[in-house]
Amino acid sequence: MITMDTIIREGNPTLREVAKEVSVPLSDEDIKLGEEMMEFLHNSQDPVKAEELGLRGGVGLAAPQLDISKRIIAVHVPSGDLENPEPTLSAVMYNPKILSHSVQDACLGEGEGCLSVDREVPGYVVRHNKITLSYVDAAGVKQKIRLKNYEAIVVQHEIDHLNGVMFYDHINQENPYALKDGVLVIE
Repeated sequence: MITMDTIIREGNPTLREVAKEVSVPLSDEDIKLGEEMMEFLHNSQDPVKAEELGLRGGVGLAAPQLDISKRIIAVHVPSGDLENPEPTLSAVMYNPKILSHSVQDACLGEGEGCLSVDREVPGYVVRHNKITLSYVDAAGVKQKIRLKNYEAIVVQHEIDHLNGVMFYDHINQENPYALKDGVLVIE
């Protein structure tokens, strides 16, 4: 079971490496890793389990954060709608790749955080508002989806981990809250 002790922190060189693609058909080991990553996200979002296991809440996790340099991410974005509690996005993605993106950029009004970063880093993290991506699912089937707003930002954050990029690399160091005209701020 993945816990906060399993997750490596900033400074570990694996977080700055470009991860390797996984081979398809997927190995049992890679499928199991994806399942464990998703289990962590579910546990981290369950208030009782999170407290019991000492987990910080997360909506995404990338294999490099577990010191495994493979192109695997898990995302589980809960619904904010009590009448429709289904998650807005829940998937384990093998070899995810952004195929295209919008000209429109966006950022989260509260900034971003990361399970591998034990400090608050203030500032806007500007990303693409809409993306089209392909990935292989756990059944070995190639998928293609379009995402926008929060879900697109979550996936871009996780794909950054596969490329050795941390969220704060996107923050303007001289003026962390500077934004170009037209950037959508998602609250």
